[in-house]
Amino acid sequence: MSLTIPVLGDAEWDQFLDTVAARAGHIAALLDHDMPTELVQDALVPGVRLLPSANDLEPFCSCPDWGHPCKHGAALCYQVARLLDEDPFVLLLMRGRGEQQLLDEFTRRNAARAETEAASAPVPSPRTLTAPTGIPAQEVFAARADLPPLPEPPTLPERAGRPPAFVTSRPAEPGIDPEALEILAADAAERARRQLATALTDETPLVPADLTEWQDAVRIAAEHPQLEVFARIAQSIDRPLSELAQAVRAWRYGGMAALTVLEDPWTPDPSVLARARASLARDWTDGRPPQLRAWRNRWTVVGRDRQLRYGHDARWYPYRKEADGTWWPTGQPDPDPTTALTTLLALQDHRS
Repeated sequence: MSLTIPVLGDAEWDQFLDTVAARAGHIAALLDHDMPTELVQDALVPGVRLLPSANDLEPFCSCPDWGHPCKHGAALCYQVARLLDEDPFVLLLMRGRGEQQLLDEFTRRNAARAETEAASAPVPSPRTLTAPTGIPAQEVFAARADLPPLPEPPTLPERAGRPPAFVTSRPAEPGIDPEALEILAADAAERARRQLATALTDETPLVPADLTEWQDAVRIAAEHPQLEVFARIAQSIDRPLSELAQAVRAWRYGGMAALTVLEDPWTPDPSVLARARASLARDWTDGRPPQLRAWRNRWTVVGRDRQLRYGHDARWYPYRKEADGTWWPTGQPDPDPTTALTTLLALQDHRS
C-alpha cells in the first residue's frame, strides 16, 4: 500500500518561506510544532496550496477492492492525517523539505530581513530628542501622606496546590523526564508556600537558600516520601544508598541542622559542654549519670551503642550504632542533655 503526494517546486518553496518569515508568529508556531490556520491561508495568497486536496492524493494498493480509495488506502490516509496533526513538519517533509533545512532557511531569511530593516530605520537626531515627561520626585515625596494604605497580606494557604500534569501525546524530548518534572513542580510549590509563611511571620527560614546539590537531593527525598522519588534520587547521585538513607532520616528529624550534625563533627565552646555535664549530674534522677566518652561534639555512652551529638542549633541529637558499625539518627533532638540522654537510654532498654 502506498500514497503519493506531489512535492512543491522551488518557486513555491520560496514564496512559502517568504510568507512564513514575514510574520514572527508563524515561525514561533512551527517551532512549537503547530500549523496555524492563518499560515495556510497566508500561503494561498501567493498561490501556494500547502495542504493537499483529494485530487493530489494518489493511493495505490494491490488488494482486489474496487473502491477508491480502498479500505487500506483510507486507513493510510487517516494515519497520515493523525501524524500531520501532531507535527506539521511531517507535511512539509512530504512536500519536499526537511525540518532542519527549513529551520536553517528561516534563520537566514530572518537575519537578512532584520539587517535590511536596521539599515533603513531612521537615526534620531539629538536635536529632536525631548525631555521625558513625568512627575518630579519632589512632588511625589511631598504627597506621600495622601497615598492609600497597603493592602492586607495574602492569606496563607494550608497546603500547596497540585502541580500540572506533564502529559503529552508526543514522546518526551531527550533528557526530559515528565514524572520527575512533576515532582520538582510540586516541590517548588511547597517551597513557595513556606517562603510566603516566613515572609508573613518574619521567622527565620527553615531551609537555607544556598543548599548544595547533595543537600537539596536529601531535602527532596526527605520531604517527598514516595518510594519512586527516593529511587530516582539514588540513581542520580554518586553516593552509596545507605549514605542517602542516613541523610534522609537525619533531615526528617531536624532539617539542615540535623544533616550537619550527621556529617560534620565540630568542637563546641568548652563552657557549653561543661554546663551540659553539670546539668546531667544535677538532674539525673537514677543515681549518677552513665559514663560518657567525649569527642568534639559527640558523647558516646560507655558500654552501650548509644551517642548524643550536639548541634549548632544548641540541641542534642540521639544516635544508635547499627550492626554494621555505622551511627544512625534515632529520634528527635532536645535542648536539654538530661532529657535527650534519658529518652535515648529508655529507647535502648525497650529494644533490648
